[in-house]
Amino acid sequence: MYKQYIGANGSLANGILRLSDNACIPFDPANTDYANFKKEILADEAQIQDVDGNVMTQSETDAFIGTLP
Repeated sequence: MYKQYIGANGSLANGILRLSDNACIPFDPANTDYANFKKEILADEAQIQDVDGNVMTQSETDAFIGTLP
């Protein structure tokens, strides 16, 4: 399970929080954890919570993933 979070500037962070260990994963294609995040999400092996803790629908997840590098 992953979660969006708010960054220090008050807007959506440029990363995702992995809830299993509270790791902050930057949206960097060279980052192994980021590659694993995208693989799990695209394979429907994991879910994403929005900043309020609500599990995103598949269409919300697809739209969000579409904005990432």
